[in-house]
Amino acid sequence: MRTSDALDLEHGVFTQRSPRAVARSLKRSAEGSNRRKSAPFRSAMSMLNFHINRAGRQLSAKQRNVLERAKDELRDLYHRRRPHARKAHATARTAKSARR
Repeated sequence: MRTSDALDLEHGVFTQRSPRAVARSLKRSAEGSNRRKSAPFRSAMSMLNFHINRAGRQLSAKQRNVLERAKDELRDLYHRRRPHARKAHATARTAKSARR
């Protein structure tokens, strides 16, 4: 991420304790970047997901929780809806109840 062409992140953005602070920092970085290739929201969410996935087991449960909640904060800052449960799950549940 140090050499990313997508965003220039603020130092220590992923170590902050507040989900809101993480989301606001990502939003500032995404909107201030001239090198990103997609919309600011997509770039910010992508970088957040990339960090969560890349950190893997090295990320403490407490910090993972902060970063997962930062996703919701980022959606709120960009006035996006939270995703619903997957259709596959709803379809499986419906099929299961039909068998009874």
